[in-house]
Amino acid sequence: MKLVQSVIGLLLVACTSVAIGQVLSARSAAVVSSDSIPPAQIPSDTFPKDIYPDTGNRLPAIHREVLDDAGKKLFDAKGTADSFGPGSIRLYSLPVEEYSETMNDFLRHKSGIDPRLVELVILVTARESDSAYVWNSHEPQGLKAGLAKESIDAVRYRKSTAGLAEKDAAIIDLGREVLGKHHVASATAARALNLFGKQGLVNIVSLMGDYASTEILLNAFDQHVRLSEKSLLPIP
Repeated sequence: MKLVQSVIGLLLVACTSVAIGQVLSARSAAVVSSDSIPPAQIPSDTFPKDIYPDTGNRLPAIHREVLDDAGKKLFDAKGTADSFGPGSIRLYSLPVEEYSETMNDFLRHKSGIDPRLVELVILVTARESDSAYVWNSHEPQGLKAGLAKESIDAVRYRKSTAGLAEKDAAIIDLGREVLGKHHVASATAARALNLFGKQGLVNIVSLMGDYASTEILLNAFDQHVRLSEKSLLPIP
């Protein structure tokens, strides 16, 4: 009798396990279909296997319909045509995206930093982070804003800042020290403070920090440039 009861018990456990497995499989299938196709199932001759071609990074694009009203507002503000870059990654944490956008907008457009120097700060940060995506996005903007090609190339190829415009050289040297060496020499800090003032320098360094944060995010999720583009930044 005990033997029969044991056999029946084992059969019940086995049946329950199969049922649970079927439910979990169905849920997993639903998640995949509502989110995106795994990268391995999407043909790509360029990206690594863990990169989604629709985003160029390790996360699939978020579909608008899965977001709440606040998320839909952020999604619409960014436009639906481009799922590459930090904005699409930060949509996975809507408060992060919202606050990041507010800070970035202030530092780039409302803090009083010359637009030419805004782009230089961003390029210096991209160079120190080896972020090809950010560099490709901002080199054209830098040129459009009037940033000298000599300054861009000094950053791109890590050349001396001798002979560059004074403010350009000060920003490049400052960025190299604070981001590359994790320390700013007294002379470098004094020169930058003299050129930009206390508030101006705080804003410039904060902009560096803003883009350093963005580039950490991009590097963690291995953001690539678009297949239609060639990296403008030699790495390493």
